Amino acid sequence: MHFSDRIQALKISPIRRLIPYSDEAKAKGKKVYHLNIGQPDIKTPDEYFEALRNFHPNTVAYAVSQGIPELRDAMSNYYQAMGVPYNREDIYVTCGGSEALSFVIMILCDPGDEILVPEPFYANYNTFANTALAKLRPIPTTAENGFHLPPENVIESLITSKTRAIWVSHPCNPTGVLYRPDEVEMICRLAKKHDIFVIADEVYREFTYNAGEFVSFGSIKDAQDRVIMVDSVSKRYSACGARIGCLAIKNKDFLAQAMKLCQGRLSVSAAEQVAAAALYKTPKSYLEEVNKEYKMRRDVLYKGLLEIDGAVCHEPEGAFYTMVKFPIDSSEKFIIWMLQNFDIDGETTMAAPGNGFYADPNGGVDEMRIAYVLKKEDLEKALNILKHAIAAYPGRIEAIKA
Repeated sequence: MHFSDRIQALKISPIRRLIPYSDEAKAKGKKVYHLNIGQPDIKTPDEYFEALRNFHPNTVAYAVSQGIPELRDAMSNYYQAMGVPYNREDIYVTCGGSEALSFVIMILCDPGDEILVPEPFYANYNTFANTALAKLRPIPTTAENGFHLPPENVIESLITSKTRAIWVSHPCNPTGVLYRPDEVEMICRLAKKHDIFVIADEVYREFTYNAGEFVSFGSIKDAQDRVIMVDSVSKRYSACGARIGCLAIKNKDFLAQAMKLCQGRLSVSAAEQVAAAALYKTPKSYLEEVNKEYKMRRDVLYKGLLEIDGAVCHEPEGAFYTMVKFPIDSSEKFIIWMLQNFDIDGETTMAAPGNGFYADPNGGVDEMRIAYVLKKEDLEKALNILKHAIAAYPGRIEAIKA
C-alpha cells in the first residue's frame, strides 16, 4: 500500500492533536477551559443570516470561479476604504483563507523551494508548504523581544536562490505581535530587491489594540505587484464556518495562474458568497464593540500571565493569541498532565503546545499558544488554574528569567 510523500510529510494539527485527552477529562466529569483553539464566541452579525434566508434561486448553480461580482465589489470597497486600492478584478474569492494560502503556495513553489516565515508561525503553514513539497525557512524571533522581526541583514542572509516569498501573519497568529510600519516596509523592500513575493495573511486586521497604528502590506505603493493579500471573513465577523476568504494582488500574471486553480475547483458556495457579501454591510459599530471586547480579554490575559512565576511573555498587540514561555520541561507533557491529573474544583485548562508552531519540532518545547477567546470570568478561572498547575507540575524547572 503506497501513500504519497506529500501526505506523509504532513503533521497532525498541534491545536487539535490533544483533543482526545480533553475528551477523556470531560468524560470523567471535569470542565475544560479551552485556550487551545481560536474559535470566537462573538455573535455572527444578523446580516449574514438574513441573506441566507433570502437566498432562494430556482436553481443553485455554479458560481463564477473567481467569485460573484457583488462579493468581490464588497471586498473592494472594504479595502479601498482603508487605503488599499484593490478593484474587483484584483480579488479572487476562495473557500476560506486556507484555500487562498494553499493556492498561493502551489502557484509559487516547486518541490524544494523555500519560503521565509517568522517563527513561531501558524501551524497550518507547515501543512500548506508540505503539500507542495516546499520548505519553510524560519526567521528567528523571541518571546523576550515580543516576537518582533530581527534586523534587515539577518533576514536578508536567509534569502537564497530557492526563496520564493516571505510569509507574514499580521497581526500574528500565534504570537500576537503587530508589526511596526518600519517592519512592514522592510519586508516589502527585501521582496522588491530580491524579486520575490510577500504573502500577507491579514485575517486578524481588525484585532489591534494599544500598540500603534496597523499598516497593511497592501498599502505599500511600490510593492503592490508582489504583495499577495490573503484574507477571510472568519474571525472578523465571527463566521469561521462560512468558509469565505480571498486572495488579492495588483499583478495580472499572478492572477492568471490563480484562475487555473479557481477553475479546477469549480466554484465557492454560491449561498455562502451571498451571505458573506452581506457581512460587509455590517455596521462599523459591530467591529468596534468586538475590538473593545477582545482588548478587555487581552488585558485580563496579560494580567493573569504576569502573576505566573517564571512565565516569559509580552503584551499581545493584535489578534487574540499569545505565545508564552513557561518554566517546564515540555508544554505537551504539561498539557496532558494537566488534563489527566490536575484540576481545581473539577475544572482544568487546555492550551496548544508550542513546538507545533515551529519548523523544528524541538523548537518551542517550553512554550504554549494561548487563545483568549473566552469571556472574562472563564478566562480568569482558566488562568488561575494554569498558575496553580505550573507551580504543582512535576516537570517544572528553575524559573526562566525574563
